[in-house]
Amino acid sequence: MSVTRRSIIAALGAFTLVLGSNNAFALDPRYTDADGDLLADIPTDASKLIDPPTLVFAYTPVEDPAVYAKVWDGFLKHMEKTTGKRIQFFPVQSNAAQLEAMRAGRLHIAGFNTGSNPLAVACAGFRPFTMMARKDDTFGYEMEIITHPGSGIDKIQDIKGKKLAFTAETSNSGFKAPSALLKSEFNLQAKRDFEPVFSGKHDNSILGVANKDYPAAAIANSVMKRMISRNVIKAEQVKTIYKSQTFPTTGYGVVYNLKPELQEKIKQAFLSFPWAGSDLEKEFSKSGEAKFVEITHKKDWDVVRKIDAAMGVKYTCK
Repeated sequence: MSVTRRSIIAALGAFTLVLGSNNAFALDPRYTDADGDLLADIPTDASKLIDPPTLVFAYTPVEDPAVYAKVWDGFLKHMEKTTGKRIQFFPVQSNAAQLEAMRAGRLHIAGFNTGSNPLAVACAGFRPFTMMARKDDTFGYEMEIITHPGSGIDKIQDIKGKKLAFTAETSNSGFKAPSALLKSEFNLQAKRDFEPVFSGKHDNSILGVANKDYPAAAIANSVMKRMISRNVIKAEQVKTIYKSQTFPTTGYGVVYNLKPELQEKIKQAFLSFPWAGSDLEKEFSKSGEAKFVEITHKKDWDVVRKIDAAMGVKYTCK
């Protein structure tokens, strides 16, 4: 197995010259950011704040929503006790649906994946404050490009002329980071050098490679580790030919216009959740997570915003 590991920002230098950093991160005009933390400010006008009797929570749509409804059930009961509110699990099917739900006011609490996090902040008023971490407070995952034994792909250059599965264009590890790295490090571009296909989710891409439907795919290794641990695939069905630096993982937070005291209770529900013996521990310990830690979007998503800038991503809010 050939595994390479690079500094993604260093690798993006040449890529930036090609595409141009033609977009600076900015919030949609409907939001303000007076304190410069890159998040939508909580309204000071009480009439613009909301305090719904039922709070809707959605986990990022990277795997089967039915699996994760049960995984999150104990946590949501804990949040109900902490907030005094009913909490409803919303099984979203795509990043776009999750973003639209929060922007439209139908989603109050969410975990947005790495790549869609800046878009949720800019366009949906998302205020992330926590992330899953390991016991030693470290956190994150790596983007891997995987293939299957017998594919004829032993190194990145072998992808030329073949199909490469991405997940969705909003995904960091499933599209943006691998696109940037393939261009900057290997001079490989989608459509010119290989055929891009989109699976929709990381588990679809991983299963596609394991079942030999795709010769290669760019995926988040935290998802793959959990799938191997659950025996969804066997480790020997896939092999890694590229591994990136560590990225922040799913960021959890709230929509900007919930009452401040409610936002604080929700935050405390995350930070006070007892992991030991929980379904969250059972599931997410498979990829190393053991607790929630506080994060800031400005600092912890800096590398992701730089990737977006290098690719000329525009935070167009509709």
